[in-house]
Amino acid sequence: MRKGGVILYPTDTVWGIGCDATNAEAVKRVYDIKQRDDSKALICLVDSDARMQRYFRQVPDVAWQLIDSLKEGDAKPTTLILDGAINLAPNLIAEDGSIGIRITNEPFSKELCYRFQKAIVSTSANISGEPAAQNYCDIDPRILEAVDYVCWSRRQEHKPHTPSCIIKLKENGEVTIIRK
Repeated sequence: MRKGGVILYPTDTVWGIGCDATNAEAVKRVYDIKQRDDSKALICLVDSDARMQRYFRQVPDVAWQLIDSLKEGDAKPTTLILDGAINLAPNLIAEDGSIGIRITNEPFSKELCYRFQKAIVSTSANISGEPAAQNYCDIDPRILEAVDYVCWSRRQEHKPHTPSCIIKLKENGEVTIIRK
């Protein structure tokens, strides 16, 4: 990923296609692999609150409150869409200046993000419009052939996984649930 490579990896939700979220060429490759219009935003994973903070001009208080509440109990992985994205590839940031980001707690993806020391693109491992790959065995061969590396972790898993909940938090405090 440090050289612009694209990987397949297990996340806290479904299998994902990932790359360095600060590298515009790598991000373009992810859009090409998914056969997805680059007007549709991709999300990022990070390993911690501190790393998340690097990618926004300001994180609203309501976001920190939500993040704290998600740490308690067995909350579903939740992606936050926040305004004022910075320090990311321009083709990753939505037209309105927002970006979707999730702090992962799944051991493999958390360690990957920690070791990479940057945000990592995390979009479902599927061709746009097709079902997300819940497990490694569900990944389309075209995706497998198009990436530079496929992580070994959790390849044998056969259990249901679902995409994250997505919540958009505007700077003015407006909250919109995009996906439950």
